[in-house]
Amino acid sequence: MSLIGKEIELFEGKAYFNGDFIDVSSEDFKGQWSVVCFYPADFTFVCPTELEDLQNQYAELKKLGVEVYSVSTDTHFTHKAWHDNSEAINKIEYIMIGDPSHRISRIFDCLDEEEGLAQRGTFIIDPDGIVQTMEINADGIGRDASTLVDKIKAAQYVRDNPGEVCPAKWKEGAETLKPSLDLVGKI
Repeated sequence: MSLIGKEIELFEGKAYFNGDFIDVSSEDFKGQWSVVCFYPADFTFVCPTELEDLQNQYAELKKLGVEVYSVSTDTHFTHKAWHDNSEAINKIEYIMIGDPSHRISRIFDCLDEEEGLAQRGTFIIDPDGIVQTMEINADGIGRDASTLVDKIKAAQYVRDNPGEVCPAKWKEGAETLKPSLDLVGKI
């Protein structure tokens, strides 16, 4: 069952953020745009490349009013150790949530039950806590965080402009579409 258009279930967890351990919950997603990026495990191979790439987009995402959360089934303690020992992860300024109970990964339907690890899931959540986009990649396929900027801009535009939609490869300032009977079969 798809999570698109659904509010995220309630959860609470522990996270590592800017040198501290903090409490995080689904309520933190409310009132702002959020990107939640699940990954299999700390101290692995593809994961640090993705999280560093996400950090490289973090300033631009913040300008758009977006908070970023990464989540794995490791603990918040493991996130700190990884942050302290990895050149790529040491750059991270966004919140790293631990999900050792697997509850959050199950809520987002991106838990590999056999392995006990989160899959590579990316979710954009609007200020009402509603999932607007989701993408889950196979373990061996790393993600490109630069695509998030355009997706966020499109989601924000559609939210602010009811009745309009963004076509494929839409960029901020480009034409949008207004679905109507007049457009049927003409695109």
